[in-house]
Amino acid sequence: MAAVLIDDAARARLVDRFGAELAEPWCDALPGLVARLTARWNLEVREARPGNTGRTLLCTGPGGDLRVLKLTPDPEVARLEVTGLRAWAGCSRVVQVLDADLDANAILLEGLVPGSQLDSDVPWAQIGEMLDQLHSVDPAGEFRSLAEGIEFIFTLSERRRRESPAAEHLSAEVLQKGRERALALATSGPVTLIHGDLHPANVLDAGPGRGAVAIDPRPGLGDPSLDAIDWMFVPMAKGGTIEDGLTALAPHVTDFDAERVRAWCVAMAPLVALSPLRRGERTPFTDAVLELAR
Repeated sequence: MAAVLIDDAARARLVDRFGAELAEPWCDALPGLVARLTARWNLEVREARPGNTGRTLLCTGPGGDLRVLKLTPDPEVARLEVTGLRAWAGCSRVVQVLDADLDANAILLEGLVPGSQLDSDVPWAQIGEMLDQLHSVDPAGEFRSLAEGIEFIFTLSERRRRESPAAEHLSAEVLQKGRERALALATSGPVTLIHGDLHPANVLDAGPGRGAVAIDPRPGLGDPSLDAIDWMFVPMAKGGTIEDGLTALAPHVTDFDAERVRAWCVAMAPLVALSPLRRGERTPFTDAVLELAR
């Protein structure tokens, strides 16, 4: 059975992210685009995976190996991802680019096997090595500043907050306070190439020989402490604290700045709470995150 390239839920996510004017025509044209690209790269689509900025297709390559075809309606999303991944070429803890067609906003990536998300036990040493690799390369290419990315995500989040059940629990004032704190951090401190979206769902298991590998970057130039913050909330989601995460990760990261990581956690807490609250999921975790945000 052929994979469903675009379904109603995927279309709705893309409309939410990019607006109907850009997303709808792109979704309509997707089957033809996939046909051209799979013929060019000799791929067979196995499965389509959801995403907020496009579609990810798991494919069989010409040698029977797993390859991943990423597609997006936004040229800048594709350009930034390719530019970042090419800067990280050779980094074992970052997924590698095989080819790209930026005229089609398409990226061909190596497949990661098994490619599953990490289990509940965080491999802290591997995450520390990943952070060191991400932040040690020469940022060749044109990247946006972290401050630009912060402005974008908080503006998008305010619309999503206002139009969802999250508005009942997360106020515009708390979100604005987070924006101000994040911008203060984004315009101070050290500057490296950063992943920009390094939450646990964007790290996959590449098997016993390789371990944890980062995918789906939103690269930019800014404070490397930002890339650590989602990992601090993992212990918190299990009833622990931000301090538990700091203690677990600090020994594995070169020049780890616990104070800045902690400050970023406070600044970004409204965004951490927003996603579950939009789904109507108010839990002890979301209450604890909102308390941190205030």
